[in-house]
Amino acid sequence: MNLPEVSASDLAALLASRLCHDIISPVGAVQSGLELLDEMPNDPESMALVRNSTKSAVAKLQFARIAYGASGSTTAQIDLGDAQSAAEGFMSFERANLTWTGARAYVAKNVAKVLLNLLVIANASVPRGREVVLEIDSVEPVVAARLIARGKPLRVPAKFKALLEGAPLEEGIDAHAIQPYYTLLLARETGLSISLAVAEEEAVFTVASVPAQPA
Repeated sequence: MNLPEVSASDLAALLASRLCHDIISPVGAVQSGLELLDEMPNDPESMALVRNSTKSAVAKLQFARIAYGASGSTTAQIDLGDAQSAAEGFMSFERANLTWTGARAYVAKNVAKVLLNLLVIANASVPRGREVVLEIDSVEPVVAARLIARGKPLRVPAKFKALLEGAPLEEGIDAHAIQPYYTLLLARETGLSISLAVAEEEAVFTVASVPAQPA
């Protein structure tokens, strides 16, 4: 998989920008709710705004902790049950419904990170919502999984498609491209391939272990 080079400092800075972008909306809503409560103490609508926005911010941070964070040492494993819980929390504040199928197991942390980051891309592919399905067929000895995004209009992020196809990006790797880039970079470093098949109202992202090359 051919990807453009990005320095470690730029990768860290762009991912930090992406994380801030994801959580600024619910955190800002919490602030707005608190300001309304200063003016109208015990106002039920303001309380509901603070409560729901706080839940959204927590869900996004819990998801980001696994999807982007270190999650322990370089050899750490992640419980797919924990990854599923984080994904369900994240998707509960999105328009599309999430269905996650597959046996619970411990996997190398980067395998879980690839699946969660691909979930973000699948979700972005159906901006008006409908359904995202994650089917995990196996994780040992090889990884085999599919993410299916169903909805209309179907809009697979153009920068993900360009990076997957090895096409050049006119703007380079920016804050909009960094999450797809990170997804594909993780896949390459973990020995996973990602392929994409698109129909009228369905995009299928397939994840599989790359066969070992003979010595």
